[in-house]
Amino acid sequence: MDANTISARLAACGIPADGALAQRLAVYMDLLAEWNKVMDLTAVTDEAETLDRHFADSLMALTVPGLIPASGLLADVGTGAGFPGLPLAMACPDLRVTLIDAQRKRLDFLQAVTEATGTRNVTLVHARAEDAGHDPALRQRFDCVAARAVAPLAVLSEYLLPFAKTGGLALCWKGPALADELEAGRRAARILGGRVEPEIPVSLPGRDWGHLLLPIRKVGPTARAYPRKAGTPSKKPLGSEK
Repeated sequence: MDANTISARLAACGIPADGALAQRLAVYMDLLAEWNKVMDLTAVTDEAETLDRHFADSLMALTVPGLIPASGLLADVGTGAGFPGLPLAMACPDLRVTLIDAQRKRLDFLQAVTEATGTRNVTLVHARAEDAGHDPALRQRFDCVAARAVAPLAVLSEYLLPFAKTGGLALCWKGPALADELEAGRRAARILGGRVEPEIPVSLPGRDWGHLLLPIRKVGPTARAYPRKAGTPSKKPLGSEK
């Protein structure tokens, strides 16, 4: 897809973007399509849907004041093919973004994208969220910690909140299933030093996907016991019992 088409679509979505960003995203999209032929990066192959579902959806957070800091530190936990963290890094050059994923081949792809697009404000970390959350270089250091389509809210809270500094924000990209996850997610967030804030509906023109952004404010430190060892948060989610 060419940069002009990308630029026009972002403008229609109300996403602030210049020509340089559109050019970078065009290169990113081409590499995603190329690498997806030999590895499982996305099930979406239609160009227009790829642009909306992955790139525009990631950048919609920029249309909500106060969610994404213009500068500072952002971590994307379980980044996969780089969403939402890498488009945000491209759009916010003063933001230092750490992309964390457990699969090396995904990080190889992201390295190729950052090199091809000249994106220099990105650090790649090969680790599971449960292990990285205990790394002193990463724990409770970030202004914003993001994740998209990773896990139910109670599990996601345990993945994200250990990375957020007190006063910072965990930001979850969610769909309509959030309603079923919310009560347990609130309980889990409280255990981890967080407070779930009201969800923010975001919509892309012409799409009826019902996407939501859910902020969790970090109001106190996370106890050293969290995150629990790898695999435990998903098997025994915090907050699952009233």
